[in-house]
Amino acid sequence: MTATEVQYDKVVANCRNTFLKKTADYGTSWRVYRIISIADQIYIKAKRVKTIQEKQQQKIEDGIKSEFEGILNYAVIGLIQLSINNEDIEQLGVEEVAKYYDEKISKSKSLMSDKNHDYGEAWRDMSQESFIDLILAKILRIKQIISNNGITMVSEGIDANFFDILNYAAFGLILIEEGKHIS
Repeated sequence: MTATEVQYDKVVANCRNTFLKKTADYGTSWRVYRIISIADQIYIKAKRVKTIQEKQQQKIEDGIKSEFEGILNYAVIGLIQLSINNEDIEQLGVEEVAKYYDEKISKSKSLMSDKNHDYGEAWRDMSQESFIDLILAKILRIKQIISNNGITMVSEGIDANFFDILNYAAFGLILIEEGKHIS
């Protein structure tokens, strides 16, 4: 396993732990979210990070790191909702949610490894601002695809954008852990 994969597993494990604890506390209340609502939740978190970056201050205690964690977890929610693909708002047990979470993370990690191979881990030289801008762009793409009734002519679908968002958030968390980005 590469150093990046170890770091990826570490930041994702922290997000997973929070996600499953919240699932135990709240159940799967997120099952009511439509894809547009999940995109908006990610948008709100990314927009807050951008505002903190630009103002270089914040009034709410939770910092940039917690927002990246939330972005990552909402991207997982989006991927789970896309794969369940039904309108029933059933409650899922913590064990079932953990299986869905792990499945989405496994696919995301595989995609990350493949892209790192081809791009030479270029993300390590990117700014935190760029991660947020890319996440915001991916959200706008998701919203456009939704407005096109999910139809694309040559572009990747909603799921590909959620996978990219998830990986950008993981990269942001890794660089925060390394002390290269603000938290």
